[in-house]
Amino acid sequence: MRKVVFGINMTADGYYGHEDGIADEELHTYFTKLLRNADLLLYGRVTYQLMVPFWPEFFRNQSGPEAILEFARVFNSLYKVVFSRTLKHVEDSKSRIAHTNLAEEVRTLKQQPGKNIAVGSLSIASQLSERGLIDEYRFVVHPVVAGKGPRLFETVMLQENLRLDFVGSETFQSGVIALHYNKHT
Repeated sequence: MRKVVFGINMTADGYYGHEDGIADEELHTYFTKLLRNADLLLYGRVTYQLMVPFWPEFFRNQSGPEAILEFARVFNSLYKVVFSRTLKHVEDSKSRIAHTNLAEEVRTLKQQPGKNIAVGSLSIASQLSERGLIDEYRFVVHPVVAGKGPRLFETVMLQENLRLDFVGSETFQSGVIALHYNKHT
């Protein structure tokens, strides 16, 4: 069975805004490795519209550090499913819109052959966590205090605590710490 993996950047004070982290080559190398173990990305509309068209355009321009270009290449190679009630069309040929029930769709995807399923959206991760459908969590904590921004479980209330098992951590030169947890079984 495929694993659902949620990887996300966060500040030291628990915010998940895209603009508050240290987006250096080491960070992109970390997420490139994570995405190489996946063949499908799940997004909500807002995050999808942030990531696509940014990364395809970045890769087309071929300007930037090699590690960040490699992230863009891997990102572009993956299939993407965007969950939205309002989005009617996607330009990216490797993307499709899902109008079905999120939990049912993910249960079906987990049964299909393939690599990991990566989750790159707070709203989707919150909903999947609530239903116990995320197998692995990668919290990448940046040494930044933002004081504002989006949070995990902002729109979804967990009915009970979600216990995680610590797998390991990695510290980057920038002071970023990548924490790796599995869902407790």
